[in-house]
Amino acid sequence: MSSDSILLLETVNFAADKHRNQRRKDPEATPYINHPIGVARILSHEGGITDIEVLQAALLHDTVEDTETSIAELEAVFGQTVARIVQEVTDNKTLSKQERKRQQVEHAPHSSQQAKLVKLADKLYNLRDLNRCTPTGWTAERIQEYFVWAAEVVRGLKGTNPTLEGKLEELFKKRGVGL
Repeated sequence: MSSDSILLLETVNFAADKHRNQRRKDPEATPYINHPIGVARILSHEGGITDIEVLQAALLHDTVEDTETSIAELEAVFGQTVARIVQEVTDNKTLSKQERKRQQVEHAPHSSQQAKLVKLADKLYNLRDLNRCTPTGWTAERIQEYFVWAAEVVRGLKGTNPTLEGKLEELFKKRGVGL
């Protein structure tokens, strides 16, 4: 087994342990770990990304935001680059939801290429999920607002990965949201 394969398995195991008690907000209460695995798969399978650190960051992208994991812990276990990418895509949960969303739009164009890739795949996964089923408690209006906001974020990520951007553009067009 290659060292990259071993690294990815260690990363999946770490993320699965951290997210073990979490569920998505869909009616089936899907295990949360499906999300970061899906984001990493979008990057590798659809985006053609082979950078191991980007794939690791995709697997870990919600650990700091949604679990008791710290950036220091990620750096100690996975190295400085992976920790930096995760930090770049992590929202500050002490801020209001509205402010966090505003900051995502503002910070997107200034992120590293690696963080932009993770953000693109994360948005693609979430938008596909919203098309697949409505999260518990969400209205059609709230879903449309999410698409509009996601388009604002994605605008700031343009020029990162034409394949992923094209797939996002298709989703936005179907919703009548322009990039």
